[in-house]
Amino acid sequence: MTPPPRCWLSPRACRASPHLDLRSGDKRCQPPMASFRIRQYRDQDYEAVRSLFARGLLEHVPATYRFLLRTARAQLVLLVLFAAVRAAAGSWLLGLAAVALAMAVAWPMVHSVCLTYVQNALNTDLCDIESSYMRAPDSCFWVAEAGGAVVGMVAVAPPQNPADRGVALELLRMSVSKDFRGRGVSRALCGEVLRFARARGYGAVVLSTSMVQVVAQRLYESHGFRKVGITGLSPLGDLLCIQIFRYRCDLPGGTADPPR
Repeated sequence: MTPPPRCWLSPRACRASPHLDLRSGDKRCQPPMASFRIRQYRDQDYEAVRSLFARGLLEHVPATYRFLLRTARAQLVLLVLFAAVRAAAGSWLLGLAAVALAMAVAWPMVHSVCLTYVQNALNTDLCDIESSYMRAPDSCFWVAEAGGAVVGMVAVAPPQNPADRGVALELLRMSVSKDFRGRGVSRALCGEVLRFARARGYGAVVLSTSMVQVVAQRLYESHGFRKVGITGLSPLGDLLCIQIFRYRCDLPGGTADPPR
């Protein structure tokens, strides 16, 4: 049986709500007062989910670009480039122009890495969400809905890393609309994944997030996730110093043995 959708209040509304049991930590409320609700994915959510995911990921392009320019490797390359052009041409202006050109070239390269990641997701699991998550074993996909619109999303599935298979599930495709960030949507979605994994007897949940998604990292850490590794995104991503952080959350009462 499909569980009923969970209704959630924003943090401010929760403090004022007479329906909130502060002693138990229960943040469920009566539907008319809810600012958003969490429910399972439906076919009519398809385009909204894909659009939300693409927008959310591409929003990180500027932050990734700024991160690149602040790395020691990038600054050393720009310094060497400036010195080489200035020495060869005898002009400070040409040296600065060469640096500006290199910085301009780096922008589409960063955008290309992020866009390639988005397109890969849209062409694989997000191409057929029903088959990838709703009919696959130990998988599910949830959306956060507010005012009839999809404002958040998250998925869970068996992890790609063989070492984690059978003992953990993987949180995937977390994204929240910019207008609804800071309202507890991400926290509610993350909690849904943890409950799902715990109910099926798994001992942990793992996930990956980029080095520039600092707010997401803080959210995961507040749920008990800890950083367990760093990987690359792609050969071009490695060249641009784009790193992916791996996180793991061990679940209370979970088991390290595969669920039966």
